[in-house]
Amino acid sequence: MIAFACVLVTIGALFYVFGMPYEIHSGQEKTRLSYLRERKEVVYENLRDLNFEYKAGKLPDTDYQAMKTSLEEEATGILAEIARLEQIAATSALRDRKGMRV
Repeated sequence: MIAFACVLVTIGALFYVFGMPYEIHSGQEKTRLSYLRERKEVVYENLRDLNFEYKAGKLPDTDYQAMKTSLEEEATGILAEIARLEQIAATSALRDRKGMRV
């Protein structure tokens, strides 16, 4: 009887752990634009942290300048790509609106 109860509890636990849920919720689909916006925020936060560390005296000038230049270049690239993608989206939206009027 005890062995039977142990088997039932084991089967129930395995089913609970490995059983498929009735509804599967997936996250929001990421676009390249949303990824770039998130990456921009990360780079800006890294720049703020770098500036704080430098002002606290934890970084020498050469390291600070090198890392700052690298992060600023990355931010510039990200901002340029965001602007390009937003321009493409605006152009296609304008074309869609003009196409609907005709």
